Amino acid sequence: MTLSETYENDIKKVLITEEQLENRLSELASQIDSDYKGKDLLVIGILKGAIFTITKLASKIKKNVEIDFITLSSYGSDTKSSGDIKLIMDLDENVKDRNILVVEDIIDTGLTMKWLIEYLQSKGAASVEVCTLLRKKEAHIYDVSAKYVGFEVPEVFVVGFGLDYNQYYRNIPYIGVLKEEIYEK
Repeated sequence: MTLSETYENDIKKVLITEEQLENRLSELASQIDSDYKGKDLLVIGILKGAIFTITKLASKIKKNVEIDFITLSSYGSDTKSSGDIKLIMDLDENVKDRNILVVEDIIDTGLTMKWLIEYLQSKGAASVEVCTLLRKKEAHIYDVSAKYVGFEVPEVFVVGFGLDYNQYYRNIPYIGVLKEEIYEK
C-alpha cells in the first residue's frame, strides 16, 4: 500500500500536486540564487513543518548555503494557533551580521514569523528574508512580509509535504485538504 492510499480516505482533495510543488520550488531556488549572487546565505528552517520544503529547496539552490534549524511552537496539538510562541530548540549558528533566509511551511496568522524575524534581528542579523511554501493571506493577523511565496492557499486545514495534524500526514508528497471530521472529533 502506498502512502497516498493509506491516507486517501482522510484527504478531502489534493490542493497542490507533487509536480506543482517541484516546479514552484525550482522557480523559487532560481530567484534566490539570483538575489543572493555573491552573498553568503544562512538558510534557517523552522522544524518540523519546513523539513520537506527546506531540503527540497536547498537541493535546488545552486550556490553554497549553510543550513540551520530552529523549533518553535504555537499550535501544540490544535488546528489553530494558541497565540503563544515557544522556543523549543534554538539555532546552532551565530546570526550576527549574516544574511538570513527563513524557510517556513506555512504562514497562517503570521504570529510565529513575526516573532522569529524580531528574534533574528535582535541577534544582529544583517538581513532577514522569508520563504514560505504556503501563505493563507485571509488568515493574517500580523503583518509579515514573505519575499518568496510558493502558493497562496484558502482558509482550509492543509497537510502533507511537512504539514501535519497531530504529527500525522507530514510525509504525504503533496498538499491536501484534511477532511473536517478528522480534526473535529
